[in-house]
Amino acid sequence: MKRLLLALLCAVTALLLPAQAAAGTSPYAPLDRPGPALSVGAAELAASLHCSTSLAGISREPILLVPGTNLDPQPNFGWNYERAFDALHWPYCSVTLPHHTMGDVQVAGEYVVHALRTMAAQSARKVEVLGYSQGGMLPRWALRWWPDTRALVDDVVGLDPSNHGTLDAQVACQAQCPPAFWQQASNAHFYDALNSGAETFAGIDYTVVFSRTDEIVVPNLDANGSSSLHTGAGPTVNVAVQDVCPADVSEHLAMGSYDAVGYALAVDAFTHAGTASAARIAQTVCTQPLQPGVDPSTFATHYANYVGYIGQSAAESPEVSAEPPLACYVYAKAPARCNAAAGAGKTQRAAEHSGSSAGTVAHGALAATGSTPLLPVAGVATLLAAAALLRRRPGAPSQADLLTSRPTGPGACPPVPR
Repeated sequence: MKRLLLALLCAVTALLLPAQAAAGTSPYAPLDRPGPALSVGAAELAASLHCSTSLAGISREPILLVPGTNLDPQPNFGWNYERAFDALHWPYCSVTLPHHTMGDVQVAGEYVVHALRTMAAQSARKVEVLGYSQGGMLPRWALRWWPDTRALVDDVVGLDPSNHGTLDAQVACQAQCPPAFWQQASNAHFYDALNSGAETFAGIDYTVVFSRTDEIVVPNLDANGSSSLHTGAGPTVNVAVQDVCPADVSEHLAMGSYDAVGYALAVDAFTHAGTASAARIAQTVCTQPLQPGVDPSTFATHYANYVGYIGQSAAESPEVSAEPPLACYVYAKAPARCNAAAGAGKTQRAAEHSGSSAGTVAHGALAATGSTPLLPVAGVATLLAAAALLRRRPGAPSQADLLTSRPTGPGACPPVPR
């Protein structure tokens, strides 16, 4: 019997030691290490944040809107969520990210850090975060590497967030791609760093809303899919829109623009303590073709412009031949390349802002392409091919041309004020 117990003890020890060794030798920085100074200039950061009203003296927590890949705030949220929040008299801000949210995600994270700090300071309240696709994942980069931001956030709600990447980008990016496409591939080193240590943090409620019919952030068939979160101390719920409405067939683009179930879950999270609850959502939402804030009379035009900017934004984005290297601050011990670059002044990552889209308005998405019953859209491979053609085609319409292509007449919508 003693020999049997000794054998069992040895076996258990052999199983545990490698795991303990692996945990103790993680290459990534500990969760509580203070974040680095921001490399983006103060003027660029300030220009990137737009708020619906002054945040001083507001009566509820402000909401930060973070757009998806190939998108800026106005085309992503200006014809849906912003209008709905205006009707509710909810204060919100939006952040415009470099290259229409197609630049280095690590750089984009600094803009979110600035937004959270600024909004919390101006409002003297915590911030609620709503992000679509990459925008649902990106705030987690800020929370992981700048621990001071965790005390500033109440809720993080992600609509089809790319929390663990997508097989689509892994397949599509074989040569040249925008940096954020590489970084959202399922096998990207970016995700090893992002999800190291913990995916969630105490004091923040995480609501992940996904669709089982999402064809861009894949796989996403259940709560073990790419969008879902599982580790860390933050209260978390992973809910499919089909958990509320089994017949909902919303794909990726719909989830970020007009899906009524996703909207209802987001609002539920923002109006209750803790995470959203599918059980609190009225079944009448299943009969709503459009979420609050979307005008049925102008939906087709707004949606067509939304889709048109997908290819155009991709065509105008700078491309790279490989995933950008991980920032030096993510490592527990900086690799040699970081030491060599320490005295070089302005780094390549800081210089990446040149030609950024901060302060501009545009559309698109790697993580925002799909097909709806109304307006079919090609997948990411076709998007990249179309973008290549647009790059070569003389006289192609610019994003400004598409943005100003608005309906006229009694049903026309005025430009969204910034």
